[in-house]
Amino acid sequence: MSPFLAGVLQLLALITALALAHRPLGDYMARVYSSDTHLRVEKWIYKGIGANPNTEMRWPAYLRGVLAFSAVSVLFLYLLQRVQGSLPGSLGFSSIDPDQAFNTAASFVTNTDWQSYYGEQAMGHVVQTGGLAVQNFVSAAVGIAVAVALVRGFARSRTGELGNFWADLVRGTVRILLPLSVVAAIVLVACGVLQNFSGIHSVGQFVGGSQEWNGGAVASQEAIKEVGTNGGGYFNANSAHPFENPNAFSNLFEIFLLLLIPFALTRTFGRMVGSLRQGYAILATMATIWVGFICLMWWTEFAHHGPAFELAGGAMEGKETRFGIGASSIFSISTTLTSTGAVDSFHSSNTGLGGGLNLLGMQLGEIAPGGTGSGLYGMLIMAVIAVFIAGLMVGRTPEYLGKKIGTREIKFAACYLLITPALVLVFTAAAMALPTPPHSMLNSGAHGFSEILYAYTSGANNNGSAFAGLNANTQWFNTTIGIAMLLGRFLPMVFVLALAGSLAEQRPVPATAGTLRTEKPLFTGLLVGAILIITGLTYFPALALGPLAEGLAS
Repeated sequence: MSPFLAGVLQLLALITALALAHRPLGDYMARVYSSDTHLRVEKWIYKGIGANPNTEMRWPAYLRGVLAFSAVSVLFLYLLQRVQGSLPGSLGFSSIDPDQAFNTAASFVTNTDWQSYYGEQAMGHVVQTGGLAVQNFVSAAVGIAVAVALVRGFARSRTGELGNFWADLVRGTVRILLPLSVVAAIVLVACGVLQNFSGIHSVGQFVGGSQEWNGGAVASQEAIKEVGTNGGGYFNANSAHPFENPNAFSNLFEIFLLLLIPFALTRTFGRMVGSLRQGYAILATMATIWVGFICLMWWTEFAHHGPAFELAGGAMEGKETRFGIGASSIFSISTTLTSTGAVDSFHSSNTGLGGGLNLLGMQLGEIAPGGTGSGLYGMLIMAVIAVFIAGLMVGRTPEYLGKKIGTREIKFAACYLLITPALVLVFTAAAMALPTPPHSMLNSGAHGFSEILYAYTSGANNNGSAFAGLNANTQWFNTTIGIAMLLGRFLPMVFVLALAGSLAEQRPVPATAGTLRTEKPLFTGLLVGAILIITGLTYFPALALGPLAEGLAS
C-alpha cells in the first residue's frame, strides 16, 4: 500500500468515527447545558466554592466569574511550581524559575499548553497531575462555558441572562470532560501508553553515559490533553514520544479525541437554538476548511522535489516512521486548526509551504473546528461578520438566527477579530527589531522569521505548538509569550460575552422573503470565503516574509 493511500484510508476512518459520535455526543452536551438538575457531586462542589448554581447571570457577572476563576488558577499553578522543590513526588527536580513558572501558569490556564521546558526533566508528579492535568480539565470547561453562553445569547430573547458560569464550569468538567477522559485513558493504556508514578530509572548504558527515563500518569494526562484540546505533553517530544503515542492506532485515536468535542458542539449549537440545519451549516464550514487544509498539506509534503525526497517518498525529515507523511499531515493540520498544539511530527521540518499551512491554520482563529468551545464561538463571530457583509451587499439590515446585527453587535465582533492579529504582529515585530530576541533563532532568513512568527501566533491563538528551532526559554520569550497567551485568551472572551448579552436582550425578528438563509450551502460558501479573505488580508505580508518566501525559494 502506498503512503498516500494509507493516509486517505486513515482520513476516511477518522471522518466515519467522528460522524458516528457527532449526534449522540452533541445531543448529550445540549442536555447537559439545558438541564435544571444537579448531580450530588456537583452540589458538593457548589457548596465547597460557595456558589449558587441556580442564579442567572448577565454578561458582566458571567465574565467576572471567568476572570476570577482564571486569575486564581494562574496564581495557584504559579505557586505550585515555585515550591516544587519542597513537595513530595518532585523526583528531585528543583523549583521552576519565576519567568518560566509565569509562562507555564499562563499557558495551561489559557488552554494553550505552550512549553518552554523539557517535561521529563523539569516537572514532578505533583505539578504534572495536581497542577497541569487539573488545568487541562478546567481550562477546557471554561472555553465550552463561554461558547454555551454565546449560544444562549442567540437562543434567548428579551433578557440579558446567559446562564450561570459556575454551573456551566462544573457540568462541563464532571459530566463531559471527565467521563470522556476516563474512557480515553483506558484505551490509551491498552495501546501501551504509560500510567504509573515510578521514579527516574536507568534504561541502559551507552558510550559516554546512560539513558534515564521517569514514569508518570501519562495516559490520564494524554487523554485530557487531546479531549480538551490542550496539547501539553508529559515528555518534551509530545505525541511523537512512544510513551505518549506508541503506534499507528493510538495516533489515529488521539486525532479523533482532539476533534471530537469541537465538531460535536455544532450539533449542540443547532439543538440549543432550535435549528439543527444551522448547526449543520457551521459543521460544513468547519469540515470544508479542515479537509481542504489536509489535502493541501498532503500535496506539499508528498511532493518529490530533489533526490532526498524521492528516496524517502516525501518530506520525511522530522516525522515518525511509525506514522509516515499521511498520518503526520492529518495530525499537524488537526492540531493547528484546533487549539490543541500537540505534535506527532516537528513542524519546523515541514516544507516551507507546509509550515505556512500550519501557521495559517492558527491564524484563521482555530475555528475549523477549533478548540473546545473557542472554535464554536470563534466561528459564530465569523458568521456574524459574514451576514454583515451580505447585508451590505443588498442594502438590508443583517440578521442571524432571528437577531439583528446592528452597530453595537458588529463593533463587538470587529474587536474580537482585531485583538489576536494585533498581539501576533506587534510582538513579532518587537522581537525582530530588538537586538537580543533574534539570538534565540536557530535559523536565519525566512525560516528564522517563521520561528518567531509561529511562536507568537501559537501563543496568542492559544495553540501551544512550537515550530522548533527557537530557544523560547528566555526571560523575553517567557514573559512576552505569557502576556500574549493571557490577552489572546481573555480579551476576546470579553467581546464574546458582551455580544451574547446584547443578542439575548433583543426580540427575535421574524424571517421574511429578504432574510438571508444561513442554513443553506450559499451561506456556507460565503462564510468560508469571508474567513479566508479576512485572514489573508491580515497576515499575508507576514506570511510572505516567512513560509511563502521559503516555499517559493525551495
